[in-house]
Amino acid sequence: MPRRTGVAAPRAHESLRMSGAATQVVAGVLRDARGRVLLAQRPPGKHLAGAWEFPGGKVDEGEAAIDALARELREELGIVVESAHPLISVPHAYPGGAIVLVGWQVGAWSGTPMPLEGQRLAWVQLDALDRIEMPPADLPLVAALRLPDHYLITPPTQPAGIADLVAGIEAACRRGVRLVQLRQPGWPRDALAAAAKQAQAVCAAQGARLLLNGDWRLAGVLGLDGVHLPERIARMLERRPLPPGRLVGVSCHDRAGVEHAARIGADFATLSPVHRTPSHRDAELLGWERFAEITAQATLPVFALGGLDAQDIDAARMSGAQGIAAIRGLWPAQHALASRAE
Repeated sequence: MPRRTGVAAPRAHESLRMSGAATQVVAGVLRDARGRVLLAQRPPGKHLAGAWEFPGGKVDEGEAAIDALARELREELGIVVESAHPLISVPHAYPGGAIVLVGWQVGAWSGTPMPLEGQRLAWVQLDALDRIEMPPADLPLVAALRLPDHYLITPPTQPAGIADLVAGIEAACRRGVRLVQLRQPGWPRDALAAAAKQAQAVCAAQGARLLLNGDWRLAGVLGLDGVHLPERIARMLERRPLPPGRLVGVSCHDRAGVEHAARIGADFATLSPVHRTPSHRDAELLGWERFAEITAQATLPVFALGGLDAQDIDAARMSGAQGIAAIRGLWPAQHALASRAE
């Protein structure tokens, strides 16, 4: 059981209350030492009876979300939440009404989870969740749990620099990056394929996943972990271009883009630019406030992008992001390509 103590829970989402007809609900994600997550089965007589969900419940009027989380987990499981941070906020409409489900990653707690309300409990591995019946609102939480909080986009270089590019990817993975987008606009397809094969090998060795920018057909042929679609390409699609099990990300710049990404079945989106970047000096900036407004209505995980680095992770989480995506901010400084990023 995790025991990372002493960190107060972030205060993100505390301003959220019941909005109009939508009821705010909190759900806590607890992970044990084996990486399994705790699920509770909905009892007979309730909507979606028999389905397995993350434990939690409704937020009382005037109650902060973090306080509701602590109360619900104490009442349902008999544990005391010591630290937690927001994971994702999901609006969802059921036949009986609308809810906003706010998922929280519980980093530390005291006590042993017990079924105090007669519910069945189970610790389940993430890769087994696809075989378990879960409420639709909980599924985006599963998607968020399967993604890291740092997403590296490779800086532009020339095809002659494949060796340096791959070395930089390997160095980033050794530093903890677990999701990489190979983005080299203008490269010949054969050079891109050669770089992707080498990058895939180093990513796999480090437990990271590699996505190819734009070309989902090449990503499929090479057996890569997925594709990241520019918004202009995603707009032409009615459904995700790769099967489940392969990741599909979409670059977005406004609410409509994020909604379309969800509609075609993408696994996540990036939303930019949050801050100014050298390559987009004249772009209209979102800022954290606008970013948070858009992610509050998103039904898939969203990475913040644009002028960010690893130090912005807390601000990103406070604004409802899955984490941060970056070129310069995540590229290893000792590699010469860093000076050409973004």
